Amino acid sequence: MKKLDSVQIRQMFLDFFQSKGHKIEPSQSLIPKDDPSLLWINSGVATLKKYFDGSVVPENPRMVNAQKSIRTNDIENVGHTARHHTFFEMLGNFSVGDYFKKEVIPWAWELLTSPEWYAIEPEKLYVTYYPRDLETKKLWEAQTGFIAGHTVAQEDNFWDIGEGPSGPDTEIFFDRGPKFQNLPDRDPEMYPGGENERYLEIWNIVFSQFNHLPGLTDNRKYPELPHKNIDTGMGLERVVSIFESAPTNFETDLFLPIIKKVEMLSGKKYGENQQQDISFKVIADHIRTVTFAISDGALPGNSGRGYVIRRLLRRAVMHGQKLGIKEAFLSQLVPIVGQIMQSYYPEILKNQDRIIPVVQAEEARFSKTLTAGLTLLNEYIKNTKQQDRKQLSGQNAFKLFDTYGFPLELTEEQAADAGLTVDKKAFEDEMKAQQDRARTAQGKLKAFAVQNAALMNLKVKSEYVGWRQTSVAAAKIVAIIVNDSSADAVLAGQQALLVFDKTPFYAEMGGQVADHGSINDRNGHLLAHITDVQNAPNKQHIHTVQAVAELKIGQIVDLQVDMKRHIAVSKNHTATHLLDQTLRNIIGGDIHQAGSLVEPNYLRFDFTHQGPVKQAVLDQIEEQVNRQIEAALPITWVETDIASAKKLGAVAVFGEKYGKKVRVVSIGSFNKEFDGGTHANNTSELGLFKIVSESGIGAGTRRIEAVTGRDAFNLFKTHEQWLQETASILGTQKLDDVTDKVVTLQNELKQERKQIVSLAAKEANDSSDSIFKDVRQAGGYRYVTAEINHQTIDGLRQIVDNWREKQVSDVIVLASENQGKALLVAASAKAKEVKASDIVKAISSKIQGGGGGRPDFAQAGGKNPQGIKQALAAVSPYLESL
Repeated sequence: MKKLDSVQIRQMFLDFFQSKGHKIEPSQSLIPKDDPSLLWINSGVATLKKYFDGSVVPENPRMVNAQKSIRTNDIENVGHTARHHTFFEMLGNFSVGDYFKKEVIPWAWELLTSPEWYAIEPEKLYVTYYPRDLETKKLWEAQTGFIAGHTVAQEDNFWDIGEGPSGPDTEIFFDRGPKFQNLPDRDPEMYPGGENERYLEIWNIVFSQFNHLPGLTDNRKYPELPHKNIDTGMGLERVVSIFESAPTNFETDLFLPIIKKVEMLSGKKYGENQQQDISFKVIADHIRTVTFAISDGALPGNSGRGYVIRRLLRRAVMHGQKLGIKEAFLSQLVPIVGQIMQSYYPEILKNQDRIIPVVQAEEARFSKTLTAGLTLLNEYIKNTKQQDRKQLSGQNAFKLFDTYGFPLELTEEQAADAGLTVDKKAFEDEMKAQQDRARTAQGKLKAFAVQNAALMNLKVKSEYVGWRQTSVAAAKIVAIIVNDSSADAVLAGQQALLVFDKTPFYAEMGGQVADHGSINDRNGHLLAHITDVQNAPNKQHIHTVQAVAELKIGQIVDLQVDMKRHIAVSKNHTATHLLDQTLRNIIGGDIHQAGSLVEPNYLRFDFTHQGPVKQAVLDQIEEQVNRQIEAALPITWVETDIASAKKLGAVAVFGEKYGKKVRVVSIGSFNKEFDGGTHANNTSELGLFKIVSESGIGAGTRRIEAVTGRDAFNLFKTHEQWLQETASILGTQKLDDVTDKVVTLQNELKQERKQIVSLAAKEANDSSDSIFKDVRQAGGYRYVTAEINHQTIDGLRQIVDNWREKQVSDVIVLASENQGKALLVAASAKAKEVKASDIVKAISSKIQGGGGGRPDFAQAGGKNPQGIKQALAAVSPYLESL
């Protein structure tokens, strides 16, 4: 076996399969595009699903990649095991309907054992296979140098994730030798494929050849797919540990530089203490995930991807504290991650000036949260002791873990110092419930859609001419698909998919909706309505039609785009380009597009930005876009190669993949972008641009919705109408006077509220003496209750303040009806024995409400004032029950 490092192993894998005619697919963003089933890209095949389900036909059916991935379902295992990671790389080679077992098995053997490549000794390799897949067994055994007896039948070697493609698989294991053997020879798990440390799985090859149809439970009955596929996965971290003879993945060049830096920061040594080593591993793993995720545009937050980043970052900080690191330190590890991965992921070092401030800010935020968490933990300990319990609840421990990032062991340590234990079972129950929720949210690798053979086999030529014209005379129908099958005709009343030799209809793409329109005969008579246009797997524009008359293959027809819709969509598309450029001009920083939707009546533009955009900035953005509209900038486009397009200064947005030829759209000298959509001819055609709203749609992602032209004018008219109605209500003659009138009314209202509060306080003082005379007793406690008409919460509080000064009783409960609502307050002079908050909880149901507060004071509101007397009557029984 050669002596190779991680950079050489990764590159050699790619080079090998490139030599076998594979196209190297670049590692895609960790943030999935157009795949809501995934929170993160979680495997090498995740970015290629469109090819495997037949929705897109790849330029080259042979592909290879090294794909960065994130999985966090079993985050708690990181550091405790040899090979659990939240961030990892998967090396994979793929065939979409091209080669199969007879090619991929010899290639795998060649890569692994050939002196030209990895040069692994054949005697160290074992393979598993599905028992009924004897072809795979024979192919392995036929390889030159393969050791007899090194094939193992495994019943679970069948890849099946539900409906869709499935098939047998074969796994390759490396024998690390007796020094790694952790089980006796006779142990049932001591074999290649068993749960042991000696035989390490390094590669899995899936033969995707069957279609798991709905209702089938026996894989013997699965029909074969129209196109058989190969999907493989080799974990880079595992393979590197073999070449570097590392006990775990963490003792490799992918992690050790990070661990060495943490040693310097902590003054501790890796490898000296098992518990300390867990912290080293957690930090090294988590900083890789956080660094790559932020580089790809995700930001810390309270939900979704943002929550994952925040949780990982906080876990790393907590483990740093366990190693004795008291200051912020994680940002110092970001450049080290960049240096380790520089050969294949240069963007990390390029983006480190953006990544580091985010990590620093989150560490600073957590330092405040950490203090709050410790305060809450101390409160939990105090309450537990007051209740004469010896065990801190698992629910409390989990809240500390989930909300503040406290590892269970830290809570246990703090509790032990106070003479308490922690209910670990209840904690684990809460953890399991959360994991179930996480798996649902993250989703598993989505079951591929069932391949549509009719669409995949569609090879007819079709030219899109819609950039230059919106109608086509004498177009020829070259394909018809009805009910997922090719057909010669479609009858009146039927829905079908049609392809023409040339078409002016834009297919939905890049956020721009499809053109609609009509199919007519040569005399202008309507034959069908076109209601949608999509890209077929082989890139033809495929039209969804509702037939009015019979249509046949070869028929010559006229095509006409719905111009009202087309023009409206095109204007809004141009507006998104103006908005995109303006955001970059005004806000700057790391603004980039995160999605868009262009409809006829509005546009939606998503972009990366931390926090809301201030109204003054939105006004400035709106003003600049409208200036470009007033400037009547011409909109032009050219088709060229990528290199020339970049020389023109064109911007590539949203991580799009481009072919050899690209289209560059220019809006005067204001904006140049790679773009395939339709546009106005001149910015003046937009007429007007108006922002409707700006909002957050996720951690670090904002959304602007806007309208143009007639829709913008109608919005202004609506706002004007609202203003006129407001002026009428206020009794002003001029719209200009509305603001002054509102300010005057607000000032008057403030004064009246002050008077009300003053009168309420006076009434409260006047009422106090009579209320305090009626002191009763229940359960050994003296109490006062009273209902006071039309009193505010402030007025009730004033009476409570008077009660405290005069020390009238142990408990007081007051209630009032105010504007159809029930108000309730309770106070306790013996809060350790009788909690006001518990009193409120016990009686507030009578007023159909709820509330809470402190042990000495609490309040509630409800929608049933008729229940006030019942609520006050319930005070005595409650005190008796104590």
